[in-house]
Amino acid sequence: MASAKSFQLEVVTPERVVLSSPVTFVAFPAYDGEMGVLAHRAPLVAKLGTGIVRYETPDGTRHLFVDGGFARMDGSTLCLLTEEARSPEAIDPAAVERELAAARARKVTDERSFAERQRALARARAQRSLQGKP
Repeated sequence: MASAKSFQLEVVTPERVVLSSPVTFVAFPAYDGEMGVLAHRAPLVAKLGTGIVRYETPDGTRHLFVDGGFARMDGSTLCLLTEEARSPEAIDPAAVERELAAARARKVTDERSFAERQRALARARAQRSLQGKP
């Protein structure tokens, strides 16, 4: 049963509901910085960035990697609609290192290629930090 200090967090990808849990706090990567949410938050819609979602449950603090999408707080439910969501256990460290190396090796020829490189670097770095690596 949810308490007055808790609300529902739902993380949804196009394939499935990744998480549906009562929480007391959520911090997520908005497009232009991190945003925190507590119970009884006014309604909001925000563009998600790439990074780590940190959420607090009665069992402790947990983390998820998300890659873009939208956040919507409506009533007592925060819904994060994202292209990709992964728990730390679902991330392959070797694949992350390959992704980071490939992002670093990308050639920058114009603003678009620079933005793509930055996004790829942010993706790899966020997944790497979720594994406790700098």
